[in-house]
Amino acid sequence: MTSSPSASPAIGILRVSAGGGVIGILLFTYVIGIPRQGASLVDYFGYFTNLTSLLTSGVLVATGLLSLRRRSIPAPLISARAVAVACMIIVGVVYNVLVPGTGSAPAWVSVALHTLFPVLLVLDWVLVGDRAPMPWRRLWLVLPYPVIWLGVVLVRGVTDGWVPYGFLLPDRGVMSLTLHVAGLFAALLASGSLVWALSRVRGFGTPRRSEEADAQALAQPYRRASADATRP
Repeated sequence: MTSSPSASPAIGILRVSAGGGVIGILLFTYVIGIPRQGASLVDYFGYFTNLTSLLTSGVLVATGLLSLRRRSIPAPLISARAVAVACMIIVGVVYNVLVPGTGSAPAWVSVALHTLFPVLLVLDWVLVGDRAPMPWRRLWLVLPYPVIWLGVVLVRGVTDGWVPYGFLLPDRGVMSLTLHVAGLFAALLASGSLVWALSRVRGFGTPRRSEEADAQALAQPYRRASADATRP
C-alpha cells in the first residue's frame, strides 16, 4: 500500500479540531475525577475507551496537519487510522448496544466519546478519499494494539487486582474470561473487516488530479523502460 493524496485543508482543520477537542475532553474528565479516583494516569488510560480515544485523536491530528500542509498521507498512517476506526467502532457498539449507559463520567462526555466520536470517524473514513484500499492480508493489524492492552490489564488484574471492566476480573473464572476475550477479538475482526471493506468506497475531499497523477506515476517505469529499449 502506497501513500495517498491529501484531503483539502478544510478537512484538515476539521480533523485537527475534532482530535484536539477529544484530547481536551479526556484531560477535563481526568482532572474532575482526581478527587474521587486519585491522580493515576495509568488507571485512567487503562480504560480502553480513554486510551483508544487518545491514540485515535493523535492519528486524526496527524492526518489533519498533513492535509493543512497539502502533504500526502503515508501508508503507515493510513493503516493506523484504519485500526483506530475499527477500535472506536467497538467502543461505540459496546457502550451503546451491549452495555448502554455504563460509566461514571458526565453524560455529555460519554456521548462525545462513545457516540459522536466513533460516528465522526466512520463518516470521515467513508466520505474522505485520502486513504488507499486496505489490503486484506493486513487485516491482522487490528489485533496487536488490543492484545497489548488486554495483556497489560490481565497482568494488573492478577498482580494488583485492578481491572477497568468487571468481565475481566480473574475471580470470574477462566471460562468466563476466555469467552469474553474470544468475543472481543471476534468483534474486532468483524469491525476491521467492515473498515477494510469501506476503504474501497470512493470518497470525496481529495483533488481530482490525484487519479491522473497516480496513473502517470504508475506508467512512468514502463515509459522509462521503453525509452531505454530504443536507445542505441
